[in-house]
Amino acid sequence: MSTTLSPGKPSSGQIRAGRSRELRLVISGAENNMLGRTSSTDAALSASLAKDLDGSFEALVVRFQDRLFSFALRLTGRREDAEEVAQDAFVRAYRALKTYPPERVRTMVLKAWLYQVTLNVARNRLRRKRHPTMSLDEGHENGRRSAAREAPDDPENRPDARFEVKRQRADIASLVARLPERYRAPLILRYVEGLKLEEVAAILKQPLGTTKSNVHRAINALREALSESRRAGARS
Repeated sequence: MSTTLSPGKPSSGQIRAGRSRELRLVISGAENNMLGRTSSTDAALSASLAKDLDGSFEALVVRFQDRLFSFALRLTGRREDAEEVAQDAFVRAYRALKTYPPERVRTMVLKAWLYQVTLNVARNRLRRKRHPTMSLDEGHENGRRSAAREAPDDPENRPDARFEVKRQRADIASLVARLPERYRAPLILRYVEGLKLEEVAAILKQPLGTTKSNVHRAINALREALSESRRAGARS
């Protein structure tokens, strides 16, 4: 296998502050439109991989490298770590596919499986590095809104307003990165990657109720942290 990976900077799912000072996690419009087409194309890709893994694997990398890099970046909080996690995930995926019978490869749900491989790689890396995490007792909120076109005279289009939005995005990304992995992963899969709760539970190999609970606790933790950050900013 001689596939060169060069994950680019994710262009979707960016964090944006709204007028209501509420933040949400959403998928961009372009990415959302793609969701309806991925099931059929993924099935075709699975069939191609089952027939000719070496000849089709580059197509798999092209299809998923940005998504896996974006997912890894939000899990690790560091671009360098995310690049290594994404590349290692593809290497492991290739090695695993080499050992699977064609029938199994043909019926695989590639997206969920690749998220699972990436999550396992990131978990192993985080265990070694042990980045500090945020206590859920202190709580925190998160959110996102897709970027919309704004009129030139819109107050939010002023340079100072755009700077504030960028600062808030960075703050929220930092808060997400500080969540314990068992809460960070389901939150990202659900609200950034746009997966259904059932899909998230399958990727994490846990009961649906546990997934729902962890997502709920993560949102509450982020809400509290964001409120505390605003209070601290008001005092300074």
